[in-house]
Amino acid sequence: MKKLDRYLIFSFFGPFILTFIIVIFILVMQFLWLYIDELVGKGLGIFVILEFMGWASITLIPMALPLATLLASIMTLGGLGENNELLAMKSAGISLQRILVPLIGISAVICVGAFYISNDLIPIAYNKIYTLKDDIGKTKEEIKIPEGIFYDGIDGYILRVGKNNENTGMMYDMMVYDHTSNMGNTNITLADSGYIQHTPDKNHLIFKLYNGCSYNETNKISYRDTTLKMQKIKFNEQELILSLKNYAFSRSDDGRFEDEVMSKNLKSLRKDKDSLFILYKSQYEIQCNRMAYGIGLDYLYQLDTVKNKKVKRPFNLDSLYANKSKGNELENAREALNKIQVPITMLESFERESFKYVDLLRKIDIESNRKFTLSLACLIFFFIGAPLGAIIRKGGLGTPVIISIFFFVIYWVVDISGKKLARDGSLSPFIGTFISTAVLIPIGAFLTWKSTKDSSLFSIESYTLFFKGQWKKVKKLIRNFRKIFRKEKGNISIVYMGTPEFAVAPLDLLIKNKYEIAAIVTIPDKQSGRGLNMKESSVKKYAIENKIPILQPEHLKDPDFIKDLNSLNADLFIVVAFRMLPKEVWSIPRLGTFNLHASLLPQYRGAAPINWAIINGEKKTGVTTFMIDEQIDTGRILFQQECLIEQFDDAGTLHDKLQEIGSELVIKTVETISMRKIKSFPQQTYYTLKSAPKITKEICKINWGKSATEINLLIRGLSPYPTASSTMISYKGEINVKIFEAYVNDDITDDLPIGTIISDGKTFMSVVCGKQSLRITNIQAAGKKRLNIKDFLAGFRNIESYNFIYK
Repeated sequence: MKKLDRYLIFSFFGPFILTFIIVIFILVMQFLWLYIDELVGKGLGIFVILEFMGWASITLIPMALPLATLLASIMTLGGLGENNELLAMKSAGISLQRILVPLIGISAVICVGAFYISNDLIPIAYNKIYTLKDDIGKTKEEIKIPEGIFYDGIDGYILRVGKNNENTGMMYDMMVYDHTSNMGNTNITLADSGYIQHTPDKNHLIFKLYNGCSYNETNKISYRDTTLKMQKIKFNEQELILSLKNYAFSRSDDGRFEDEVMSKNLKSLRKDKDSLFILYKSQYEIQCNRMAYGIGLDYLYQLDTVKNKKVKRPFNLDSLYANKSKGNELENAREALNKIQVPITMLESFERESFKYVDLLRKIDIESNRKFTLSLACLIFFFIGAPLGAIIRKGGLGTPVIISIFFFVIYWVVDISGKKLARDGSLSPFIGTFISTAVLIPIGAFLTWKSTKDSSLFSIESYTLFFKGQWKKVKKLIRNFRKIFRKEKGNISIVYMGTPEFAVAPLDLLIKNKYEIAAIVTIPDKQSGRGLNMKESSVKKYAIENKIPILQPEHLKDPDFIKDLNSLNADLFIVVAFRMLPKEVWSIPRLGTFNLHASLLPQYRGAAPINWAIINGEKKTGVTTFMIDEQIDTGRILFQQECLIEQFDDAGTLHDKLQEIGSELVIKTVETISMRKIKSFPQQTYYTLKSAPKITKEICKINWGKSATEINLLIRGLSPYPTASSTMISYKGEINVKIFEAYVNDDITDDLPIGTIISDGKTFMSVVCGKQSLRITNIQAAGKKRLNIKDFLAGFRNIESYNFIYK
């Protein structure tokens, strides 16, 4: 056996044994809870109770063993996946099928062992527990006489005690009613005090009574003698010996329950089935003869179809009245109905007579099949658990337990329902017992196939992407459906104005939704870079690819430009990340001009709303569409959509989020405007407003005197562009750097100057701030590439000799 196989087998055995013990313990505790009332108060010894629970635990193996197999297989493969051991095995060229080979062998051994347990051990356990349960049920509760209440716990006697002394065991003010003769209250003993003790065999109870009196009277009256006699005897001390029966636990013969179906193995069940079937067949033949004679067939050959070949066609019911007198059809029908009631009654009687055989045969078939279903369940649960563990890659008792219980509940509900339907005769015993197996096999096959394909079956991200894609398709379908009923049927001519990448996504979505884009308006091309090459805007590049007319005015009030706009005859202007429009432009279209702004107006009016929302530590932002007026970002609001700012969002990731929801909001706004259902509302400015001015080089400079939290927000708000910057200085000179990623560190740096660099020279670099420190994870030196901190430090020696300039 290879080392890998041994490792996998031992990895499986530990969780299997542990989960099996836990499951058995839980089920036994539930079993104990159900039978606790029958066990307490009967003076049972601890060994009797332990024996009872031991045999009970064996009867619970059919529930515990499949669940333990499922849990252990998920935990084993999940633990290997969580610790990247499964990945290492696959990287070494070992397929999942090969990894599962030793575990399949172990599951096969468990499967065979489960069959022998079900066939040989569980019947013995049921026989023992039936016997113990019956013996315990016959055992009466211990005698505990309460104060001031008539106690009838002893057969034939009623006792009453005025007071009990728990320390000495003495009882006071005692009354004993003897009803053993079934003559009523004819024999009464009163005593001042006394106590009770059992004989060693617990078959008798001895009452020691002191200072009392016994009364005995006859209540028999005869014809000649109607007198009643009473005998009164005083005593100083007296003993009453009361016979007790079934107060002490006693064992009976185990053979009483050997005939129970659950107490037999497969061989005995088959033998009983053969014997019962012979009896059932014999009774069936008798019932057939009784039926034939009972319904008026005097000669049995009347049932022989060979001798009745005259019937060549379907029987005509109306011909029944041919030989009957006219006018008596109702009476004839009643006579026929009375005659048909005879076989109906006989069939009902036959059903009751056959029930004892049919019911027992069903139970035998069900129990015979159950010997195999336990083994199959263990094997199938392995082929469910092992692939699940490889897919979810979670070990321990957390996620595996939840998933295991889910599948086990499905199995157990189907199994119980199938057996109940089989016992009632609604399903055959074979289908009723194997239906749970039939349900599990496709699940196991599907999961095994998915695991061999390295499927992301339980990846939340894959489901999120899937549902997002489906939701987009649904929304597109709704939009297309709306266009059919739209007054203008979607024939809206649009002039689109925008410049950066943020404006490309809404334009693309408009074209995909079949809106007519009459022209694109963007900024003129500019020279940039060291070679002073002409740079086109992102919107222009997209327009060229899609062959859309382009306008690039130097001045928006240029008469030629305004003339060109008028000539387009556009119905609507849309502005996304463009310049401020003069009234001569935004008043041209008949449906108006609206703008998409990357904030929840009126907050963050200006050129850089995305950057400032992060820099100021906002928890949420959003997008707004509004009608343009004379001022910057002050027009009436059409629609708004919120967007949460996550803990690690930077300007780049937030830009992408807002770009996506902004595109959807543009489509929604266009649809609503085209349907003449648009409603707008003014911006509320009664609270403090935050602006979003253009980002300058001065804003990008890091002030290390601020807290680490504020600096981290600045870095996130400016990453990846234009990027927060600072200067490192040492005796070697100065180095300008851009910082893209960092996080707040909790190092205690109160005794270090602001700007001091703390580093091990290899893996990390922190900077002392006005409060706390900032750990930098992604950085770029002037003229160099953007690097993670490990790669950046690899190019430095004595990084601790540097510090950041603090002004």
